[in-house]
Amino acid sequence: MGNQLVTVSDRLDPLAELDGFIAAALVDSTSGMMFESRVQGTFAIEMAAAANTEVVQAKLRAMREIGLGDDHIEDILITLGTQYHLIRLLSRQPEVFLYVALDRAHANLAMARLVLRNVDKQMEAV
Repeated sequence: MGNQLVTVSDRLDPLAELDGFIAAALVDSTSGMMFESRVQGTFAIEMAAAANTEVVQAKLRAMREIGLGDDHIEDILITLGTQYHLIRLLSRQPEVFLYVALDRAHANLAMARLVLRNVDKQMEAV
């Protein structure tokens, strides 16, 4: 039974290992509250989690308004001058999302998306 007891924190480990990692969190998109987070340095993860909750809610609202309410968000990419911010709604629990911030100069965007997808799949198995 020991191997089956995997914590949320353990699930964020692959994100923390990404090149250019700044921060990651698992967030409830209805409240903005974090279940777990990882931060390198002084990144304001609590504020980012709450703000990105608004991003997710706005996109879902926009999808409903333009008639895409039956579709789903896989991920959202926000490209800043120096950072990438990725949001991935969990397949099994779309009201929860994974969030990761990466230093754009060191990050591999394709690898980050792949790792997010894999973390999502691992959470499905729990």
